[in-house]
Amino acid sequence: MCLAIPGQIISLIDDTDPLGRKGRVSFSGISKEISLAYVPEAKINDYVIVHAGFALSILDEAEALASLQALDDLAAFTSLS
Repeated sequence: MCLAIPGQIISLIDDTDPLGRKGRVSFSGISKEISLAYVPEAKINDYVIVHAGFALSILDEAEALASLQALDDLAAFTSLS
């Protein structure tokens, strides 16, 4: 099973080479450098779904926030166990 996580693009690192394009993506306050090669149209403040260091698609903000809330709820539930 693979798990992809939604995150918000907070900055672009290399916007000149489409295959080397990267950005800093925030995952609930933790930021990582992510490849944006698969989503050349992505821009700052867009939400993307990320797996293994690659942004795979752009998400609607409401969908991204709902996914993040579900992950927070799961984390809260598992911490009660």
